[in-house]
Amino acid sequence: MPANLTPQYIEAERKFREAKTPQEKMKALEEMMATIPKHKGTEKLQAMLKTKMAKLKSAALAKPMVARHGPSFHVEKTGAGQVVVIGPPNAGKSRLIASLTGAHPEVGDYPYTTRTPAPYMMKFENIQVQLVDTQPLAPDDIETDLVELVKAADGVLLVLDLADQETVSILESLLSKLEQKRVEFHAENPASPPEPGRYQKKTLFIGTKRDSPLAGENLAFVKEYFGGKVAFYPVSAARGDGLDGLKREIFLLLDIIRVYSKTPGKKADFNEPFSLPKGSTVSEMASAVHKDFFEKLKYARVWRKGSLSLQGQMVHRDFALEDEDIVELRI
Repeated sequence: MPANLTPQYIEAERKFREAKTPQEKMKALEEMMATIPKHKGTEKLQAMLKTKMAKLKSAALAKPMVARHGPSFHVEKTGAGQVVVIGPPNAGKSRLIASLTGAHPEVGDYPYTTRTPAPYMMKFENIQVQLVDTQPLAPDDIETDLVELVKAADGVLLVLDLADQETVSILESLLSKLEQKRVEFHAENPASPPEPGRYQKKTLFIGTKRDSPLAGENLAFVKEYFGGKVAFYPVSAARGDGLDGLKREIFLLLDIIRVYSKTPGKKADFNEPFSLPKGSTVSEMASAVHKDFFEKLKYARVWRKGSLSLQGQMVHRDFALEDEDIVELRI
């Protein structure tokens, strides 16, 4: 008997293959068990999944109960996307995050105030984006666990101090050291995929303290030196200069769209949009709502701002959605 595996199961299987921690693997296995069709053709596969789950649980219980001397670098993703904030000592990362989120990370005028990764939520219009504060990057000692956190993130903010005349040499050194660890930073999405084992991260390069007397001169030097390869966004966390624009830039960095769900005969809910990757279809939106909508969807109606032709127009499953589309699913 054929297995007839569902799209939800196949997606959970992909998550399992890409999982980096035992917790992520267990979560993916649980999703696979929940979505696998229950019939004679999948009995062996169900047994195999149960065996894998048992082995993961046994391995967790077998770990020696000793204190871990290093910090934990795994940060569970929440919100519409995860953006890791990195930079050298005293670049102003924590102060910037405090200004963007309204939270109160430890801030000090001395190096290494931040010692372990800490997540905070930034509100942009009607979504929340997770910003992860990290310990400073020292070019001669970049921890492997921190590099892995960067690799797993949806985007990166690389923060530098525009009041520091060594900004160019610091940036050049950091980029070189991280490239040696197979991580490349790009202002835009690269035209071609990375080589196997390499990571290309879409990045905003943030220059703090733009109200400093040296900021204009240093920013001009950075732009001239890197010749447009690095896009710098100058801000002042102390005065609030550029912060509203930076929030939108962070949203654009994530390459996501917001889609609003509408029940037939009722108004759309604009308070809790579904955050989906750019290019997502009606089918993928239906899957995000509930598996029943994905499986039973017949068609959808779409309303789009600024479009006269898309005002309740009937569309099919493979119709590509755009930011702030309103979608009414019909099953």
